[in-house]
Amino acid sequence: MDPLTRVATPIGQRALIITTLAVPLTGWTIHALTLHRRLAAERRDPLTGAQRRAAFERRAQRLLARHRQDTLICLVDLDNFKGLNDTHGHAAGDAALAATGERLSRWAGPQGVVGRLGGDEFAVATRVDTQAGMEQRLTELMGALHEPVPTDAGPLAVAASVGTAVPDYLGIHALPALLRGADVSMYRTKHSGQYGWAEIEDLQAPTVNGRRAGRPGTALLERAA
Repeated sequence: MDPLTRVATPIGQRALIITTLAVPLTGWTIHALTLHRRLAAERRDPLTGAQRRAAFERRAQRLLARHRQDTLICLVDLDNFKGLNDTHGHAAGDAALAATGERLSRWAGPQGVVGRLGGDEFAVATRVDTQAGMEQRLTELMGALHEPVPTDAGPLAVAASVGTAVPDYLGIHALPALLRGADVSMYRTKHSGQYGWAEIEDLQAPTVNGRRAGRPGTALLERAA
């Protein structure tokens, strides 16, 4: 037998064995990628692209732990969202939510994270370098959130209220307390067209199931802001 034939045969057999073994490995790889995409989809809200609450909280808390000096927490609530839905329809409401999610993500940048906490309420955690830079960035955010939303029926006017909590200023880096402070400051300035800053006393606001007592969705609706 030709020496080349004797060498080629074992090599071909080994190639066949390797190929045979690779088939299930390839199958597992595809399965793992599919599972990863599915889990990623479950972490994101499909309409707005924002993280769902649990995923947002995990990422925001990691950001707070790594960058204690220059992190900013914002709570964003669309103004008169129910009226928008009632007047223009749910398609227009969905367009406003999707636009808000995209605008928040663009504003937060690659170092930030955006979460949809429910309904028309969003949260953002991102990094801002200085106090002066923080005020400029928040002014930019308010401008972006008040841009008309394109719809099939034409541009739709929208507005949003923003409450902020600065961990370094408040001396606290626990996300639940910061979100509570941002929530209080947001409702204090709601419909003013400005953003609000959380003060230390805002962190002590009573809550019902993690939400500020007296706001919509709690047991004290008559006191809602």
